Amino acid sequence: GGQASKATFRSATAKFAAAGKTIPKKDLGQIAMAYGNVYVAQIALGAKPKQTIEAFLEAERHDGPSLIIAYSPCIAHGYDLSHNADQQKKAVETGVWPLYRFDPQRGAAGDPPLKLDSAPPKGRVADYMAAETRFRMVEKIDPERYRRFLRQAQEQAEQRYSVYRQLAGITLPHGDGAAAAKTAETTETTAPTAS
Repeated sequence: GGQASKATFRSATAKFAAAGKTIPKKDLGQIAMAYGNVYVAQIALGAKPKQTIEAFLEAERHDGPSLIIAYSPCIAHGYDLSHNADQQKKAVETGVWPLYRFDPQRGAAGDPPLKLDSAPPKGRVADYMAAETRFRMVEKIDPERYRRFLRQAQEQAEQRYSVYRQLAGITLPHGDGAAAAKTAETTETTAPTAS
């Protein structure tokens, strides 16, 4: 336990990343969504219990594989776990841990398959990171490196939310061709005319 992996947050200290992990964590949700038939949700029970319940109900109803990615703290994060709900709220509010539900069945009905359940990030990722020893260890070792990690983490949270917001607005063509025809019709009516 406590070792760095592809799922470890950038800048976190861990076994095999004593000075802080230098690359961002993989996005397991987007990897699973790419299959097209997997129900995927990212949840944080302490931040938004209703969204968590909705995700479990939808995952159970889904006719196919389901993946729920839950915010799961560990003692190696370096904070009193009795404050876990507050830390989850900070993760969600700052955009470190966006909440969403991806249901391919919504896509088949002509609706965007992705529902983004988080508001746009507010507050600073630095406030989230300041509460956990796994991040603050880097500050003790190399303050300049820590400041660089803070900037990168803030940018990454904002970019991730932007990508998910865009994905939540996409509808996919489905079997009867109606969505594709509608897209073609819209393109024809909005295309500039040659003079």
